[in-house]
Amino acid sequence: MKITIITAVFNREATIAQAIESVRAQTWPHVEHLVIDGASTDGTLAAIDGARREAMRLVSEPDKGIYDALNKGVALASGDVVGLMHSDDFFAHDQVLAKVAAAFEAPSVLAVYGDLDYVSAADESRVVRRWRSGSYSPARLRRGWMPPHPALFLRRQVFERHGAYDTSYRIAADYDAVLRYFSRGNLNPAYIPDVLVKMRLGGESNRSLGNLVRKSREDYRALRANGVGGLYALAWKNLGKVGQFVGSDR
Repeated sequence: MKITIITAVFNREATIAQAIESVRAQTWPHVEHLVIDGASTDGTLAAIDGARREAMRLVSEPDKGIYDALNKGVALASGDVVGLMHSDDFFAHDQVLAKVAAAFEAPSVLAVYGDLDYVSAADESRVVRRWRSGSYSPARLRRGWMPPHPALFLRRQVFERHGAYDTSYRIAADYDAVLRYFSRGNLNPAYIPDVLVKMRLGGESNRSLGNLVRKSREDYRALRANGVGGLYALAWKNLGKVGQFVGSDR
């Protein structure tokens, strides 16, 4: 089984090499890594070149944002399975893709997901928030549940059948995609109860109050567009994050 990992990056010279290295360190041998750079203006391209691996392909050109970049990666992907590695993230250990491949051994499984730790940008060993996904059910989806997008892997056919990311969303295209796939795709998803990805705090959606408001508006739009729920689901989606801080290393 070939797994394609897509990394969208723009001006992340401090973290991109670690993201690439965490892909290279995976024990699963059948990996294609697509790095989609948005024409970075800092030292990102030099950092990518220094970390370049044999199975890595770089595309560097202007884009219209992260979801446009991810769509470019999806269009180029040749793997049976597609996953993401954001430029500020890294895999939690070197067995992640081996575990993912094992979970996809059943042909009926179209999606595999796990857990995620948010870590301090200044100290990646300090866990600030723990996202434990738990098993999927349609009822949980209607209550605002979603798997951590960076810890979600999909067979390529899911994108081919249901489309990639809707770039009319500036912050919540990942949530819209999750709702679309899980509500319509008959994914028979498999849950791996293990931390698969470490994510540094400071993402676009929580960078400012204005972005938080916009994120909520886009989440609500996605819920309504996919016929999954409305304000009730949105409220539970946000309240569900509170428990993720319990037991963290704050």
